[in-house]
Amino acid sequence: MRNPGTPLYYIATMIPADNEDRARIFLHQQDREGYGFQTIEAGRDIPAAIDNCDRRGTFLLDSVTALLANEMFISGGKIYPEAYLKITDDLAGLLKIINNIIIVSDFIYSDADIYNELTESYRRGLAYIDRQIAALCDIVIEACAGIYIVHKGPDVFNRLSHELD
Repeated sequence: MRNPGTPLYYIATMIPADNEDRARIFLHQQDREGYGFQTIEAGRDIPAAIDNCDRRGTFLLDSVTALLANEMFISGGKIYPEAYLKITDDLAGLLKIINNIIIVSDFIYSDADIYNELTESYRRGLAYIDRQIAALCDIVIEACAGIYIVHKGPDVFNRLSHELD
């Protein structure tokens, strides 16, 4: 639950590669207007990006999916297949110093397509991060098309929901 009087931070992880990405970022910025978020643009190295933030604040990190792409596929054609380990360590470190953080990740595992090894490596890395971070979180919720499934922490989630009513 948010500490009253503390800031709201939105950690935006997407590094735009083209006009479509820039348009998507613009829409996200418009969606956040009026909610009181301070936006932190951080496509890499999340711990350094929050150095000047009030750790008592509430953070929304959007998203692990973009963060992995940024760390794994560096401009200039370099690929770091082990980037998921750095991100997992970075996020685990954040969970130790921040009490209120929501971490968004995309579910990219349910299609039946057969992908090349590089894409599969990315998917495996994202799955690894998701599992490790979910194990450290108090609440894990899957949200899809307005349907919410609480995978972990239903007692905590129910208590918080009642407090917000």
